[in-house]
Amino acid sequence: MIELPPHDVVGITAANPGPFTLTGTNTWIAGRDPAWVIDPGPALQDHLDAVVAEVERRGGVGGIALTHDHADHADGVALLRAPLGPVPVAAARGKVDTRLGDGDRTGPLEALATPGHAPDHLAYLYGSVAFTGDAVLGTGSVFVAPDPAALAGYLEGLRRLRARAPVVLCPGHGPLVRDATAKLDDYLAHRLERERRLLAAIAEGRRGTDEILDVVWDDAPPALREAARVTLAAHLDKLDDEGRLPADVERPVLRDRPTV
Repeated sequence: MIELPPHDVVGITAANPGPFTLTGTNTWIAGRDPAWVIDPGPALQDHLDAVVAEVERRGGVGGIALTHDHADHADGVALLRAPLGPVPVAAARGKVDTRLGDGDRTGPLEALATPGHAPDHLAYLYGSVAFTGDAVLGTGSVFVAPDPAALAGYLEGLRRLRARAPVVLCPGHGPLVRDATAKLDDYLAHRLERERRLLAAIAEGRRGTDEILDVVWDDAPPALREAARVTLAAHLDKLDDEGRLPADVERPVLRDRPTV
């Protein structure tokens, strides 16, 4: 269990480790009498049993908030609600009880739009804590999906989150981030450096998807090659929207878009 006693927050990590999920999906529980659950995680019974036990220890649940609807964050909703009753679920889209937008609140949580990894992605502010889902991970970077204006929206979301000055970030995967400002600065710098390298590769005459990936995402391991391809598509969309993309640059063919 991940504990933040000063903030009355705990995290329980699901047993679904992998290249995208790192050590597993973190389910966060905030407050008590009642408590609020952020991202129930995958539909793994042992994991949801542990979440239920912690929620009941805290005096019951007030609601469930989803950062986004990818399976590794949202599939556990039904298993979590079964023993707890008709717990209200809040998210930006889908069959939920409360549809949230930027600035909306559900219980003690304030939603902040952080699209990019998914168009429905929200972070949640809880006092000086930010639950970041897959907008910011504990280690490494995230893939940005090529939805309309995804990368520009992602960068803007990170800047707006930084402006709120959270003290600690509780990510959807990986360890706590206790220097929130430095992490958000690193994330912004990383994404802009990737764009700089992409523009340099294009200026050098590289036009094919694979040759661009080989140069610009040379640090991506084979297991994350497809995620890099997806993120390249989002970067090219941004350059195109800004009128900075030569017409002859090959657009990636997305064979299997990740959904974690």
